[in-house]
Amino acid sequence: MERPIIAVALTGASAALAVLPRLVDRLHSVQIRELSVPDSYEITPKQFGDDRGVFLEWYRFDRLEEVIGHSLQVAQANTSVSKRGSVRGIHFADIPPSQAKYVTATHGAVLDFVIDIRVGSPTFGQWDSVLLDDTDRRAIYIAEGLGHCFVALTDNATVSYLVTSKFNAGREHGINPLDPAIGLVFPAAAGELLLSSKDTDAPSLAEAAAAGILPTWDAARAFYASLNDGI
Repeated sequence: MERPIIAVALTGASAALAVLPRLVDRLHSVQIRELSVPDSYEITPKQFGDDRGVFLEWYRFDRLEEVIGHSLQVAQANTSVSKRGSVRGIHFADIPPSQAKYVTATHGAVLDFVIDIRVGSPTFGQWDSVLLDDTDRRAIYIAEGLGHCFVALTDNATVSYLVTSKFNAGREHGINPLDPAIGLVFPAAAGELLLSSKDTDAPSLAEAAAAGILPTWDAARAFYASLNDGI
């Protein structure tokens, strides 16, 4: 009569052990929120601190894949270090393959902007932003065909990017980040803005559209679908 009781006890223990990895996985997950620009997301990691410091997962390919429909094929990783007030962008690349970007700040703080430059998009010309810093340690995902820009809010603001294709100068483009038609709002914390001549000499959104260099909503959606289908 003892054997069934022992078997039940062992079965219960085995079930608990089977559930444990899933519980741990949830504890180490990230929260993902879609921004007002379609196909861009804010990622907030859960942080675990003790007297030694902090641990977090700043990138989880499986969590992101659940949201965007495909895993990132990371081809290159970049890091920039910027003085306070430095503006980088607005940058984008031709579709295909363009570049999807997964961006975080490992030191200091930046305000990161995603701009919808896809002609025909319901949110064309609109933007959203995420504060990336070494406190909340958020990240932002920006799909292919979207414009990207940030402004440094601290000295030595260090930004790291995972991107899905290597840099190709012939397919890279820019839009003037001060274009009033876009109307990016740079916070007072940035101080005096520092911009490269490359960015200030870049065309406005209207000029880029007239020149035919902007991606289209239809081309972007078709490309995302091909990634989701594994083509």
